[in-house]
Amino acid sequence: MSDRPIAHVRFDAQGKPIEHWLDEHLQKVAQLASGYATDFKSHEWAYVAGLWHDLGKYNPAFQDYICDKTGYERENAHIELANNSKGKVNHSAAGALYAVKQHKQLGLPLAYLIAGHHAGLPDWTKTAESEGRSLAEILEETEHLDKALQVDVPSSILKQPLPKTAPRGESHEYALWIRMLFSSLVDADFLDTEAFMQPQQFAQRGKYPDLATLLQRFNEHMQSFAVQARPSKVNELRTQVLQQCRAAAQQPSGIFSLTVPTGGGKTLSGMAFALEQAVKYQKKRIIYAIPFTSIIEQTATIYRSILGDCVIEHHSNLDVSDPERETAQSRLASENWDAPIIVTTNVQLFESLFASRTSRCRKLHNLANSVIVLDEAQLLPPEFLNPILSIMKSLVAHYGVTFVLSTATQPALQSLYDPFNKPILKGFDAKQVTEIIPNCEQLFNDLERVTVVIPDDLSLERNWEDIAAEMMEHEAVLVIVNTKSQAAELCRLLPPDTYYLSTNLCGAHRSEKLQEIRDKLKTKQPLRVVSTQLIEAGVDVDFPVVYRALTGLDSIAQAAGRCNREGLLTKGKVIVFIPPNNHKLKGHLGLSASVSKSLLPLFTEPPLYYRHFKTYFEHYYTKTKSRDAQGIEELLTKDARSLKIQFRTAANRFRLIKEEGHAVLVPYGEGEKLIEQLKILGSSRWLLRKLQRYTVTIREQDKNRLRNNGDIRELKELAGVYELVTSGIYDSKLGLMSDPFQLDPEDLLW
Repeated sequence: MSDRPIAHVRFDAQGKPIEHWLDEHLQKVAQLASGYATDFKSHEWAYVAGLWHDLGKYNPAFQDYICDKTGYERENAHIELANNSKGKVNHSAAGALYAVKQHKQLGLPLAYLIAGHHAGLPDWTKTAESEGRSLAEILEETEHLDKALQVDVPSSILKQPLPKTAPRGESHEYALWIRMLFSSLVDADFLDTEAFMQPQQFAQRGKYPDLATLLQRFNEHMQSFAVQARPSKVNELRTQVLQQCRAAAQQPSGIFSLTVPTGGGKTLSGMAFALEQAVKYQKKRIIYAIPFTSIIEQTATIYRSILGDCVIEHHSNLDVSDPERETAQSRLASENWDAPIIVTTNVQLFESLFASRTSRCRKLHNLANSVIVLDEAQLLPPEFLNPILSIMKSLVAHYGVTFVLSTATQPALQSLYDPFNKPILKGFDAKQVTEIIPNCEQLFNDLERVTVVIPDDLSLERNWEDIAAEMMEHEAVLVIVNTKSQAAELCRLLPPDTYYLSTNLCGAHRSEKLQEIRDKLKTKQPLRVVSTQLIEAGVDVDFPVVYRALTGLDSIAQAAGRCNREGLLTKGKVIVFIPPNNHKLKGHLGLSASVSKSLLPLFTEPPLYYRHFKTYFEHYYTKTKSRDAQGIEELLTKDARSLKIQFRTAANRFRLIKEEGHAVLVPYGEGEKLIEQLKILGSSRWLLRKLQRYTVTIREQDKNRLRNNGDIRELKELAGVYELVTSGIYDSKLGLMSDPFQLDPEDLLW
C-alpha cells in the first residue's frame, strides 16, 4: 500500500495493481472540464470544480476502502453508493463543504456540482418529492471535510481562487448554467477515469472527420443525386428548398424555422442548412432531434449513408433510469455526444436539459456552439412548452446554439396572451424566429398533391368492419389510427398479409417491414398497411390512398405526406374518418381531435391550407390546461438569485412521457447474437448502439406481468434492461405482445 493517495485502481493481465494517483486525477479532470466550459466562458469555474470534486478521497477511510490488508479491492472504486453502504465512504461532500467554507455564497454553484458528481445534482432543500440528501443537509455534515483535510493536500489544489466572472445570463438562467458546468465536470471525470480504467475504449473516442469534410461529402452526394433524379415538378421544388436552406445558413446564429410541406425534402435540406451554418460559424456538432424513437433508425441510416459512421443515434430506451442502479460500466458506456452528428429523440434532448442524473447530464456541455434541428417541431409537448422555450432562448443567447424548427405544420410558438393580457404561452418574440423559405404559401400551393375528404358529420363514428371492407377495394392503401389497440383490432378483420406497424416491433423489424412495403409499392403489388402515427413523422412511403382516423390537423397533414409523395398521380386521396369510440380519447389525442372537430367545419379553404395551422395551434395551446403543468420554472427560478434551486425535483417532474417504460431486448434477427455478446463482453458503446435496434419499450404493469410469468428477466450486465426469454411472446406480425389490446392511447405518441 502506497502513502500517495489513490483515486482508482485497476489490474493488469497478470493481476498486478496499477494505481491512478489522486493528485494527477484532480489536475487532469480540472483541465478537461475547463476545456469543455470554454465555449460558454466558464472555464475558470469548471477548473476549480475539477480540482476539488474528489477532495473527499484524501480521507484516510476512503484510502482504506480502496486498499485492503491484502493489497487492493478489485471492485471499481469510482462509484459511490448511496447512504454510505457498508464499506463505502462518502467522498463527494468534502469538496462541496470546502467550496462554501472558502467562498461562502459564491461557492454554492461549485457545491452543487461537487456534491452531485456521482449521485446527481441535489435539491437545495428536502421536500416530499426529493430523492437523496439535499445540498443544505450535505453542507451541515462538516466532518467529511475535517476527515479529508487530516492529510497534507497539495496547496496547488487547495489554494485556487474563484473567478470574478458572473454566471451566464439572468438569475432565472442560473439553473442551466450550473447544469452546463455540472456536465463539464462529470464528463471530464468519466473520461479521465475511462482513460485509466478502460484505455482501449477511451482510445476509440474522438476519431471523427471535421464538419468541413462532412459538408464536402454531403455536397458530392447531393450533386450525384441531382444528376440521377428523375425530372419532375416535385424534384424541382426540392432543389429550390435545398438552395434556400444553403442561402439562409449564411445568416448569423439564432432561431430559424424551416416550413416545408411533407415530401418537400426537409431531411436533406435541413442537414444542408446545419452543415453550412456549422462550417461558416465554426460550430462543433449537429444534433437532429426527432419526436419518435421509431424513426431514428431511418433518419440515421439516411445520414450515415451520406456522411459515414460519424453519425451516432442515441435513443433513451437503454438508459438506466435509476441512479442507484448505475454501475461504472453503464456510466462509462453512456453517450456524451462527442460525435459531429447526433440523431436523437426529443425525450433524450429535453429531459437531459432538465436532468439531475450524471449520465444524462454529461452530454450537455457538447450542446454549446452547436446546431440543433428539431424535426416535426409541432410535436413539442404543450404542457412543457414554457420551460422548453425558455431554455431554448437561453441556449441561443449564451451558449452559441442555433435552432431550426423543421416541420410542414409550423406551431404557433410566438407569445400568446388571453383577453386580459395575461400570458398563455411565453414564446418567442415576433422577430426572434427567421423563416428559411421566402414564400411558404407559394411552396405549399406548388406542392399540393392530394385531395382531403372530410366527413360531413364529424360526430358520426364508423365501425371497423366498414373500414376493413373499404380497404379491400383498393390495390394499395394505408390506414393510420390513433392507438395500438385500434391498429390491432382493425388488423384482425383483414387478410393475414396485412402489414401492422407500431412501436411493439423493434426497430430492426420495422425497418424490414418498411422495406418490404416500399418494394411492393414500387412493383405495384396489392398492399394493405395499418399503422399508428409513427409512420407519419418522415417515413418515406408513397400510397395512392390514405385513411386517417380523426386527430389533430397537423397529424392529418403528416398523413397526407404519405400519399402521392412523389407527385406521380394527378391527385392522391386522403380520407378522414371517425373510428369507434373516438369520443373517448383522452390527453393530447382527445384534445387534438376536439380542436380539429371544432375548426374544420369553419374553414372555407381546403383543410390543409397553409395558414390554417397557425389557427389550429393557437386554439390547441389555449385549450391546454397549462404550458408548465409541473411547475418546472418555479422550482428552478423562484429562489435562483440566492442559488436555492430544486434540481432533482424539477428533473423528476420533467417527463415528456408520463411513464418512461422499460427496455426489453428481443431475439429478433441479429438481436439474439448481440444479446449473447452482451452477456459475454458486458456493455460497451458500440454494442449498446447496435442493441438499440432490438429493443421494445413496455410499461411498468406489462413488465411486472411478463416478469412474474417468467417471460422476461433482468440482465445482470445492464441494470434496468430486460431480456425476452419466451420466444412465442414476440410475434412476426404484431411484435412484442405484452398486452397489445389494452393500451393507454398516450403510449403511441413516442
